[in-house]
Amino acid sequence: MKRKKPPQDHTSGAEQPLHVTARVIGYVRSPYKERFGTPRQPTVTEQTLADAAVDATIELLPGHNFEQALKDLSGFEYVWVIAWCHLNESWQPTVIPPRGPKVRRGLFATRSPHRPNPIVISALKLTRVEGRTLHVHGIDLLDGTPVLDIKPYVPYADAFPDAREGWLEEIGQAPDAPDRCE
Repeated sequence: MKRKKPPQDHTSGAEQPLHVTARVIGYVRSPYKERFGTPRQPTVTEQTLADAAVDATIELLPGHNFEQALKDLSGFEYVWVIAWCHLNESWQPTVIPPRGPKVRRGLFATRSPHRPNPIVISALKLTRVEGRTLHVHGIDLLDGTPVLDIKPYVPYADAFPDAREGWLEEIGQAPDAPDRCE
C-alpha cells in the first residue's frame, strides 16, 4: 500500500532535551530485599535466595485511572516492566559481568543495572490482573523498586531468536546457566 500522506518534518525545529522527567506509576512488591540472591534476569534463578522463579506483584498508584489503563492487558502472557533501580547511585563505563571470564566489558554491552540512568527492563510472566495490581512470576527486581511503565510483550515484535549475542556467544554458556557468584 502506498503512503497517502505527504512527508512532514516534525523534528528539525525541536529542541533536544538534556533532562527528562519520569513519573513513578507504581512499586514492585517482591520477596527480594537484598541485591545478592536476587535473580539478575527473570530466567536465571539458580543460586538465588529461592533457587527458582518466584511470584510478586506490581501495585500501581491510586488516583490515575490505572484500572482503565490495565484493561485488556490480562490477555498477554508476558509484560515488559520498565523500572528505576533507585538504590544504584553510581555507574562505571566498563563492568565485569557475572557470566564468563572476569573481563571488563563496555557498560552498554551488558545488562548491568548500574547505568547513567538506572533504568531496567524486565520481561515478566503475567499471571493475573486485579484492580491496580499485576500478579507476575519470575521477578528479578527488589521490593520497593519504582515502576515507570508497563507494556505488553508482543512476540512478533519483541522476539528475535536468531539475533547475534555479541560477547555472550564467545563464552559458550547456556542462557539459563548460573552467574559467577563471588
